[in-house]
Amino acid sequence: MLVTISFYLLAFVAIAAALMVVAARNPVHSVMYLILTFFSAAGLFILMGAEFLALLLVMVYVGAVAVLFLFVVMMLDVDFAELKAGFLQYAPYGMILGVILFLEMFFVGAAYFTGETKKAVVYSGEASNLERFGEVLYTKYAFFFEAAGLILLVAMIGAIVLTLRPRDGVRKQDVTQQVSRTRETAIEMVDIESGKGVGS
Repeated sequence: MLVTISFYLLAFVAIAAALMVVAARNPVHSVMYLILTFFSAAGLFILMGAEFLALLLVMVYVGAVAVLFLFVVMMLDVDFAELKAGFLQYAPYGMILGVILFLEMFFVGAAYFTGETKKAVVYSGEASNLERFGEVLYTKYAFFFEAAGLILLVAMIGAIVLTLRPRDGVRKQDVTQQVSRTRETAIEMVDIESGKGVGS
């Protein structure tokens, strides 16, 4: 019974949030509804016994959406004073969203720890799904895992370069000037009289 209630709750929230992603006029609101959709889908994966997929969905997709939200704020020049002014106006919606997330986590956790969820087994043995996935991921597919990390690093550097703006009064590094330094330009020879220090 608990699993059934959790399933219908998560499914309803996932479908409603997915519809609001398309229907919302504000892109920031669409991103928040998308995060809610991902959390609901992760709860459904946990109910099916696929803990690895649930954690992957939360860590990768929710993390990526949070980074996307950050770059949207950086590129659209959102007025933070205006956002803070409307904080009390959106506070009830935030409280409702927080209550929904709490109920989802409560029902999923209760169904999982009571042992009513399905137990998907990748390999035979006493190890869990996460341990088996880790063994395969960091041994047989280690190269592809590291290549994916390198691609994400290049994408992050590209996003930073695209959002980088010239600002006045900011000191920048000139690599060409640093590399082309010579002994004459880098070192200054000073003759100091005997018995006198530099500061005297």
